[in-house]
Amino acid sequence: MKVGILNVTGYAGSELARILANHPEAELVSVTGRSEAGKRLFEVFPHLHATDLPIVEDIEESVDIVFSALPHKASAEACGPFYKRGVKVVDISADFRLKSVPEYEEWYGVQHPFPELMEDAVYGLTELHRAEVAASGLVANPGCYPTGAILALAPAVKAGIIDPDVIVDGKSGVSGAGRGLGMTTHYSEVNESVRAYSMDGHRHLPEISQELGLVAGQEARVTFMPHLIPMTRGILSSCYASLKPGALPSGQAGIAALREVYNDFYRDEGFVKVVAQPPHTKHTLGNNDCVIYPTIDLRTDRLTVVSAIDNLVKGAAGQAVQNMNVMFGLPEATGLQALALYP
Repeated sequence: MKVGILNVTGYAGSELARILANHPEAELVSVTGRSEAGKRLFEVFPHLHATDLPIVEDIEESVDIVFSALPHKASAEACGPFYKRGVKVVDISADFRLKSVPEYEEWYGVQHPFPELMEDAVYGLTELHRAEVAASGLVANPGCYPTGAILALAPAVKAGIIDPDVIVDGKSGVSGAGRGLGMTTHYSEVNESVRAYSMDGHRHLPEISQELGLVAGQEARVTFMPHLIPMTRGILSSCYASLKPGALPSGQAGIAALREVYNDFYRDEGFVKVVAQPPHTKHTLGNNDCVIYPTIDLRTDRLTVVSAIDNLVKGAAGQAVQNMNVMFGLPEATGLQALALYP
């Protein structure tokens, strides 16, 4: 299929170009980036030297699918016309993730350009919405933090062993803030320092609440605390919830039963790995995996789940390509069979 990328000059857009360069069924034919329009892609990103495309202001080529890595609002403005013309769209921004237009406008502080399309959009966490993604022409790629948090908690919520009142402690590398310059991501400010941010409410919070609520069949209460870590890539999510009394056996038998719940839930999922020891972010560096370690704090009878993803791959571009594969009926792992980089 022929592919276009809107805003290739950001981290998510350039990561899409990198992944698609090795996709056997996708031909990248057009990339946009108004700040660098007129240059060749390899002039802006030398590591993409094999992709000799001009960066243009608008996609004028005929394409079968468009990926949008534009900021919110601008992304919907660009995606809407493509979708209405019958071009498949995967939007990496937040514009189509929330089902409630008022909630979107409250969290993002803008009026939605295409509110009538919100009902058509499918939340593209493939592991939870595969059938809907396959039938959709408009997929909202999940946020990076929600990807790790939802995948970490969905099996426990679905099994009914916890109340949907959870705490998510997320730690992200600096690339999650994008390529824009600012004091919050300046090397001297970030290096050798860790900080919490958006303590009054992060924009990814309603996504996590929405999706866990759908899994639970009732409203989910989520406390979400993001942190910035002085590294380039990766998200580590530590998630906590109280177990329902009697939901699992006591002691080590309960931990074994919990892991069986997770293994059963993800048994057929190629990109979710349930492991026997806590993951490092490096265990997912550069690939599309989500690595999950579930256990129980036996002193407090509390579920503790740790997940790790690469925020630019499973948290953005890799998930987008995974969704594209499903939308076009391709094997889901096409173009995504990469092991993590180590060390």
